[in-house]
Amino acid sequence: MKVSCPFCQRKSGLFFKTKDRNRRASEENFHYYRCPGCGLIFLSPIPNNLGEFYTADYYPISPTLEQLEAGARQERYKVDLIRQFVPGGNLLEIGPAVGAFALSAKQSGFEVEAIEMDAGCCRVLEEVVGVRAINTNDTKGALSVSGPYNVIALWQVIEHLPDPLETLEAAAARLKPGGVLAIAAPNPAAFQFRVLGRYWTHVDAPRHVFLIPAQTLIERGQRLGLVPVAVTTSDEGAMGWNQFGWEESLVNLTTRARPRRWLRRLGARLTAFFFSVERRGLLGSSYTIIFRKGEAG
Repeated sequence: MKVSCPFCQRKSGLFFKTKDRNRRASEENFHYYRCPGCGLIFLSPIPNNLGEFYTADYYPISPTLEQLEAGARQERYKVDLIRQFVPGGNLLEIGPAVGAFALSAKQSGFEVEAIEMDAGCCRVLEEVVGVRAINTNDTKGALSVSGPYNVIALWQVIEHLPDPLETLEAAAARLKPGGVLAIAAPNPAAFQFRVLGRYWTHVDAPRHVFLIPAQTLIERGQRLGLVPVAVTTSDEGAMGWNQFGWEESLVNLTTRARPRRWLRRLGARLTAFFFSVERRGLLGSSYTIIFRKGEAG
């Protein structure tokens, strides 16, 4: 059976079946299809109870400010990347979890707001990080009454959204002229995905509803007046996702403690062995795209 691609409506065949290998929240099989037109890899059908697959341990336990500050230092490279194009102003992060990047951006002088679906994370954002947080899973609706912004950021979020194109359109509409949209997402052109296939941890079924090719996202952004000014799979964050991908993909092959330790070590060795390969072209496990909205007039 073939199903229609949510992006371009081309009939798409089954690409693979897989289970929730990361969280093991169920034993059911999930079906992913690949569009022969735009290359989108998508889950169909999307479970009606998708929220239940975000288990209690998905979000970190409420951190202290000191713990968040340690995380914020690790997120500084994202702020530095954005500031190459926008030096300051108001910034919206969509899906910030407990807010390490939000804190880093705030410490760098941005006026920060957030849209987050988890109520516990929103409490941390407001009470610990000190930023305004909108608690909702209706990202498009929240965007329609917010902003406009100099920066909108989605770090490893767009693949979770059931309506990524609508969210992209809403984000573009709420950017100020000259503002930037930063998106990081799993890369379906990754070397690891070619090797590991359905066992790749960045598939993260069923929480990752879409694996969107970078070029497909760029083309969609351009239709909305967004110009790509940076595209990379070798930034600091992507390199971390490469290591995570090798280690966790192998560890997920078993639940036994001793083999998992050995497999993690093997994953670390593969990270080093394929380091130069994954820095070539756009072969890394995660891409980052910075779009700039055209100036008014």
